[in-house]
Amino acid sequence: MTSLRPLIPILTAAGILLGGNGLQGTLIALRGAQEGFSPAAIGFMGTAYFAGFLIGCLVIVRMLRAVGHIRAFSALAAIAAAGTLLMAIAIDVTMWTAVRFISGFCFAGLFTVMESWLNSGVANADRARVLAFYRIIDLGAVTGSQFLIPIVGVEGFPIFAVMAIMITLSLVPVSLGDRSNPAPPEDVKLDLKRAWQISPVAAIGCIAIGVTNSAFRTLSPVYAQDIGMSVADVATFVSVSIIGGVLIQYPLGYASDRHDRRIVLLVTTGLAMAAALALGLFAGGDRLLNFALVFVFGSFAMPLFSLSAAHANDRAAKNEFVMLNAALMLFYSFGAIGGPFAAASAMQWFGPHALFLFSATVYAIFIALILYRMRRRAPAPSTERGRFTALLRTSTIFARLAQRGGGKDTHGRER
Repeated sequence: MTSLRPLIPILTAAGILLGGNGLQGTLIALRGAQEGFSPAAIGFMGTAYFAGFLIGCLVIVRMLRAVGHIRAFSALAAIAAAGTLLMAIAIDVTMWTAVRFISGFCFAGLFTVMESWLNSGVANADRARVLAFYRIIDLGAVTGSQFLIPIVGVEGFPIFAVMAIMITLSLVPVSLGDRSNPAPPEDVKLDLKRAWQISPVAAIGCIAIGVTNSAFRTLSPVYAQDIGMSVADVATFVSVSIIGGVLIQYPLGYASDRHDRRIVLLVTTGLAMAAALALGLFAGGDRLLNFALVFVFGSFAMPLFSLSAAHANDRAAKNEFVMLNAALMLFYSFGAIGGPFAAASAMQWFGPHALFLFSATVYAIFIALILYRMRRRAPAPSTERGRFTALLRTSTIFARLAQRGGGKDTHGRER
């Protein structure tokens, strides 16, 4: 534990930021609906966020090289906090959309700074523990922050002040931490064409998963509110989906390590589609049924990105792990840009349950693609199959943090 002590400030800042980001995403949907914004407008705000996030992922390394980790983190946190307060002052669709774009850019940069810092400071022997802590922090912060909304309330200025305080407080452990400013990371060498060639299933899968997961993340609070849930119920609805995804992810990963990952991916996508259809067709306004079904939906929808990435890694040549996973995250971001607005348009035309019928349609297309590719290509040999790693979609640097044992997987293959 002594070797991890210098990283505690960064992990603390990560928890604060992950919580603040999760809180902001839910609040935007709830407060926007309360202010009379249409589902399409709220969906477009989600599109703006992921567009900013994508740009942030592409340019942040250059910023780190220019000014260093601490200055970059401070600048981005200040801009994100100011944008949060601006939303309380100017309640306007155009202004909120612009702020969400800026927030996406800032949070992409902030997560990149933190994960670059962690990656530079963690020894290979401690890598698994740091990843475990980081995932626990992610789950606890994002889930716990949802319940600040019913405690503080959606109305008025206080909830925006809480978000701004959280973002600002993340500066404290970074500024006072006992680590020197690390060297900036090297640029991730992106090759989207090569990533596509390695695994079309994973590339298209990440786009499809970006469409559905971003739509759910942006619009699930609107869905829950529109079917009559209270603010506390909305927080619970969002939280149980996250918990489901975390609990089931590792059993699915364990199964995929021992069987053709495409079969596990096919079954998991099918179960996510079934849960989405059940939510769209049968859940109605029943609160408990919605909680149960969204738990199942989250259990199978959330791990799809990591399963797709694991399948692609089985096909990759050595030393392609970082490039491939960074490229897959960009594919995810491409889908995430279009998902919220497309799903919101469906909700505006056909009602709140269209959110899940939209997702079920996307999953059906992905299932058809998996079946087609299974006929065209044999599964990866078991000897070439690496170990499943749960990946967070926070920055392109996370793939470096997730590398094990000097760049080798548990089978000893160099990555």
